[in-house]
Amino acid sequence: MAITRFTPRTPSFMEKFLENDFRNLFSTTFGMETNVPAVNLKETEKEIQVEVAAPGMKKDDFDVEMENGTLVISSEHREEKKEDDGEYSRREFNYQAFRRAFPVPEHIVERDKIEAKYHDGILRIHLPKTEEARTKPHRKIEVH
Repeated sequence: MAITRFTPRTPSFMEKFLENDFRNLFSTTFGMETNVPAVNLKETEKEIQVEVAAPGMKKDDFDVEMENGTLVISSEHREEKKEDDGEYSRREFNYQAFRRAFPVPEHIVERDKIEAKYHDGILRIHLPKTEEARTKPHRKIEVH
């Protein structure tokens, strides 16, 4: 067996891209961090509760839909600021958007009774369960 010397080399641009940027492609947008709000899910006997932490938004910024057994929560918020004091002009744009989707089989949720409310920075969605999907009381089965 021959002994060979290890020669470290500098990774190429493409290797760095594939290693770092491609891995982060879905969590960032061209190097800019995206803000996907935190979501809490809770299931009770009578309903499924979804809470989305989205401070600084308005209720009109949200779009909540049931599409083919999927609860889709999305938001788009645009803001533009302009300053002009004669010596200089400044114009800033801000754009925030997110989309979250959760599979919810339609046979366990009463579609017509779904409610969404936004208060104090939290979007709360209540998905009432159908009677068939509710937890049934335990039944003792006698062994013969």
